[in-house]
Amino acid sequence: MTRIITDISVSLDGFATRPGPSPDNGPGTRGEAVHTWAVSDDPSDRWVLREGSARPGTVALGHLFDVVDGPKGWHDTPCYGAGEVEKPSFAVVTSSPPQSVRTTNRDCTSVTIGLPDAVPAAHEPAEAAEASDSAKNLDVIPMGGGATIGSALEAGLVDALTLHLAPIVPDTRTPVSTGEVPRTPVQHSVTSTPTATHLTYDFSR
Repeated sequence: MTRIITDISVSLDGFATRPGPSPDNGPGTRGEAVHTWAVSDDPSDRWVLREGSARPGTVALGHLFDVVDGPKGWHDTPCYGAGEVEKPSFAVVTSSPPQSVRTTNRDCTSVTIGLPDAVPAAHEPAEAAEASDSAKNLDVIPMGGGATIGSALEAGLVDALTLHLAPIVPDTRTPVSTGEVPRTPVQHSVTSTPTATHLTYDFSR
């Protein structure tokens, strides 16, 4: 069954970026420290990454796409989960679709109807991918970018939330959510690794 699962790395104070995030500066100055677990060679971190990378049928991106598609953005080497699984399709939620994209080797569609409609709409390609391989459960993943994930949480769209909690308390800038989440999460699992604590919560419908 296709679900909507949010997945984001945060510092101990609940923020997703450090000062100065931008397309050229990714998650901010020294912001890569929040994502150390994703590039760790530790077997337990690799397992967490592999499990998360295998889930997406469609990834929904907001402003993060500016970083993904930027000159220093994702390609087959640094993309989280690259080489681990097949590349998912991308739904980019934007009011101004780009004229062209650098990541032309990825299935990427601009969606201009807004996140509350775009995330459920992304079910279709995820379900199609799942139907083509009945052994897989593929989900819609609003991924990266505190604003996008916060909006999905506050709209009550999320079935599960995974937080990769890094042991860092920096001067951070982007909160995951600043509003009320309409449903109470229930802790599903906790996995501790040398670089982070990986927490998963379920939301009942």
